[in-house]
Amino acid sequence: MGAWFGWKMLPLIVLVSSFFGAVIGVALIVLSKRGRNYALPFGPYLAFAGMVALLAGRPLIDAYLNAAGH
Repeated sequence: MGAWFGWKMLPLIVLVSSFFGAVIGVALIVLSKRGRNYALPFGPYLAFAGMVALLAGRPLIDAYLNAAGH
């Protein structure tokens, strides 16, 4: 992802992929009988975060920086 989007987009990609992976992982634990020992692949969430960065990465970063007062 860093090769395509540059290093400045990597924090956004890691944050978005971790957030969606955690939300879906918790939902799978709560709604299914598999429990916490089930391995959840992280690649699909990285790919999803890459699409988010491609389509709305710069506006998301600008909105965050404006909200943070930078």
